[in-house]
Amino acid sequence: MFPLILNILYGLAAVLYLPILLYRILVLRKDRAGWRERLGRVRPRVGTRPCILVHGVSLGEINATRSLVAEIERRLPKYEIVITATTQTGYDAAQRHYAPKVVCRYPLDFSWMVRRFFDRVRPAAVVLMELEVWPNFIREAARRDIPIGIANGRITEARSMRRFRLPIIRALARSMFSQLAWVAAQTRAYADRFAELGVEHARIDVTGTLKYDTAIVADTVDGADALAFALELDRDRPLWVAGSTGADEEPRLLDAYRRLLSAHPGVQFAIIPRHPERFDAVARLIESAGFPCLRRSTHPDLHGQDARQEQRRRRQRAGAARGTMSAPSAIGDPPYIILGDTMGELRKFYALATVVFVGRTLVPLGGSDVMEIAGLAKPIVFGPHTENFADVVDALLAAGAAVRIQDVETLVATLSALLSDADRRAGLGRAARQVVLENVGATRRTVDLLCTSLGLRADHPETSIATPQIDLQSPVSSIGG
Repeated sequence: MFPLILNILYGLAAVLYLPILLYRILVLRKDRAGWRERLGRVRPRVGTRPCILVHGVSLGEINATRSLVAEIERRLPKYEIVITATTQTGYDAAQRHYAPKVVCRYPLDFSWMVRRFFDRVRPAAVVLMELEVWPNFIREAARRDIPIGIANGRITEARSMRRFRLPIIRALARSMFSQLAWVAAQTRAYADRFAELGVEHARIDVTGTLKYDTAIVADTVDGADALAFALELDRDRPLWVAGSTGADEEPRLLDAYRRLLSAHPGVQFAIIPRHPERFDAVARLIESAGFPCLRRSTHPDLHGQDARQEQRRRRQRAGAARGTMSAPSAIGDPPYIILGDTMGELRKFYALATVVFVGRTLVPLGGSDVMEIAGLAKPIVFGPHTENFADVVDALLAAGAAVRIQDVETLVATLSALLSDADRRAGLGRAARQVVLENVGATRRTVDLLCTSLGLRADHPETSIATPQIDLQSPVSSIGG
């Protein structure tokens, strides 16, 4: 009876949402692909290997799966891994990161769609990122004795808990959460909230956040030099990068750049919006603010003969400039602004940056990931809105590894001070990297819980993430799927 009532409620919600969906599809040209898979009609998985399903909702969650998937592959080599995502940006990121692995879309939570999905994927275990729980999906997994765990678990007080405590939803929430096999919570506060929602205390572990493990500690990034060459970045001039920016934020950043130029006329600026559907709008915004816009998509990497010819052209142009005592640009008179309108290159921009501003923090959008920047030892600046990464931000601030600003005025003052002080920039970068190094290990602890749910020994050296492979020929108990 319960699934029937839930399906009816889903159907009513779908009818109400249909006009919005049609507008998004027909006018905004969004949400057009993948509907067959959303209805559960994913391609049937072939072969007899047991399978672990790892699900991330959107871009941020998919990025957070990288160390987790790598660790599962190391320790459970006989398991196939299937990646699912909900949003188009998440799906595209999963395709880039994980091809040729099976990547598909997460089903809508109608009971028959979920059953069809399970029939075709046949997972032995499911790992959900952060808080992606749906009643019919959880119920169907429990009916099939498929253990479900939550990795990188987090529940915000202001948004999620307020909703789950509503009288109508509370019973449904407890029914869902009580069926989870394990929860790897980021913090003790999150762990307590999972317990309040019905997860047994014995099934909850505080593992820390996976984001520290996904931060690759390095001084260089493959492809960064090619990116700089293609965009004609002057490596002798500072570069300010604003990464993963959001709506209503870019106008303020453009205003900040205009003010910054008065004190640092040589500073270069790159904006990389969070969502690809906003690339064109941000390009128009840059131009309407009076800045030439250099789009990365129109200046791809050069290779072979093309690169050699471009190098000769630039040397000739530099020679002509010296002869005329001027330095014209092939792209436009500076200061032009670079728009990062391609996918998968944010880390390259960060590697080239002199200072980084973390987007979606100057306006109330919850913030963006800071771990990649910290791993590269870059000075980090962010605004007041960092709710989505509060614990990581608190750790950085406590270590003196980042600077929080409140508005455009303090942003300009902070950037100006950092651009004038190389020692302070280096100190911030070193401290940020040290925070990462001191907090790694959540991936190992999360896979321990997964192994236990499958009846496998989770033995490994305590000091290492790269643990020995577990012998699947000698499980403690039988493996489902």
